[in-house]
Amino acid sequence: MQINRRSLIVCGSAFITVRSVAAETPNPRTVVTTELGKFTIEVYPDKAPISSKNYLAYVDGGYLNGSSVYRIVAPKNQGDDVAYKIAVIQWGRGPERADNPPFPPIAHEDTRASGLKHLNGTVSMARREPGSATSEFFICVGDQPELDFGGHRNPDGQGFAAFGQVVDRMDVVNRIYARAEDKGLLKTPIAIPTVARA
Repeated sequence: MQINRRSLIVCGSAFITVRSVAAETPNPRTVVTTELGKFTIEVYPDKAPISSKNYLAYVDGGYLNGSSVYRIVAPKNQGDDVAYKIAVIQWGRGPERADNPPFPPIAHEDTRASGLKHLNGTVSMARREPGSATSEFFICVGDQPELDFGGHRNPDGQGFAAFGQVVDRMDVVNRIYARAEDKGLLKTPIAIPTVARA
């Protein structure tokens, strides 16, 4: 009986140790290299597991290498009839490849479920209708509450699926945002040669 009890105590201690190490494991980070500089994104798989897994699959597969920032939404390129204006940079494989993604569209994870908000530097999934997101992403420039669940930017009220945050070199994102043109789609997209795990 004593041997079994000691074994149980040792196993229990080992279990506690493994759990505490796992709890301290940092969230995955990726470095996005653009022609205007690099910035780092931290991903939150514990809060938005579907969107995080999708993004990391594109990163790990090299599918975002050679992508671009191809759309910058700023007040100056949203019409007077747009009641809820936003400020974001949109990037990914681009419109010309969006209809032929290597992975299927993912289920929509709204901010009501994830607890995340579209704040300055938040990274989120671009989409048409809920459940259509694939390889296109955007980064908020300033807080954008109208992109959260219940927001008015999208008529369906489901908002967008936030899953990460720019945690280093937001100044590079701001530099990119400063390249906004009179129309949202850029005449000359800003190249993203590589996106890789930090």
